[in-house]
Amino acid sequence: EEEEPPADFICPITTEVMRNPVMAADGHAYERSAIERWLATKSTSPMTGEELQHTCLADHHMLRRMIREWGETRSARHEVVEHLSTG
Repeated sequence: EEEEPPADFICPITTEVMRNPVMAADGHAYERSAIERWLATKSTSPMTGEELQHTCLADHHMLRRMIREWGETRSARHEVVEHLSTG
């Protein structure tokens, strides 16, 4: 059974688990490539629609680490299940 990722790990633009999360001026985390594409043509928040105070993006190291650890834990569990079902 596939475990759903925590909602905070999902980019609101791509709706996929983030690999390179960044924090935008609106306080929300986004996948870097997705928010960069968004900001190339817009200066508003994808979440609120409000004008962003700035378009600087900050690496979200803690969230990236949490996502990586979640992925590793999920992989380890998957390997155990595979082993048990084939053993």
